[in-house]
Amino acid sequence: MRPLKAVLRSETFRRVLCWLGAQYIRLVHASGRWTVVGGDIPRRLWGEGRPFILCFWHGRLLMMPWSWETRVPIHMLISRHRDGRLIADTVGHFGIHTVTGSTRRGGAEAVRAMVRLLKDGACVGITPDGPRGPRMRAGDGVVALARLSGVPVVPATYAVSRRRVLDTWDRFVLAWPFGRGVIVWGDPVEIPRDADADALEAARRRIEDGLNAISADADRRCGQSPIEPAPLPGGEEALR
Repeated sequence: MRPLKAVLRSETFRRVLCWLGAQYIRLVHASGRWTVVGGDIPRRLWGEGRPFILCFWHGRLLMMPWSWETRVPIHMLISRHRDGRLIADTVGHFGIHTVTGSTRRGGAEAVRAMVRLLKDGACVGITPDGPRGPRMRAGDGVVALARLSGVPVVPATYAVSRRRVLDTWDRFVLAWPFGRGVIVWGDPVEIPRDADADALEAARRRIEDGLNAISADADRRCGQSPIEPAPLPGGEEALR
């Protein structure tokens, strides 16, 4: 078993695995029939040269590289966990750069790096329920980053007609080849620099609700039942 473990942990194996993952993503996209809803939203911002924060759920990560215009630089926030390294190396095959850290756990350095990138004109991407959930519930980090940088948050998602939803915390959507797919963009959320705690919470809810709304819409467009967010503790859902 030791030689096998050594192979699985080797740099070469990781590189091959990530290359295969990228080829699978390309196969799913090339073999499918894809449409884009709301694509004018990012195109307008790209055309104006305005950076923004791309925001999508962790469970919808697989096909999101195809939502992006390759000529526009973007840096994804990726966790320091081993899974984060795999994601980083896989999306790197699509020209996507990465920032290592978290907006939730000891991520001050990562936040500062992303603020610098946004102020220099690059876009950044965040999964606001990552790296560990709860599923489809936005953390505070995304609104803090938007307030500090002064750029809008733009939600996006994808859905497919042929899929398997994995039994993971994020209900990861594994897309199969030869199906229909849709990428859906939502309305930007602007957060003023002088936003107080109540305004930040309201913006966080708009981002969360907006992402959940477009995710459900995308699933329905592909003939799938929407994936539900993780329940809120203490019956908070009824109070919202």
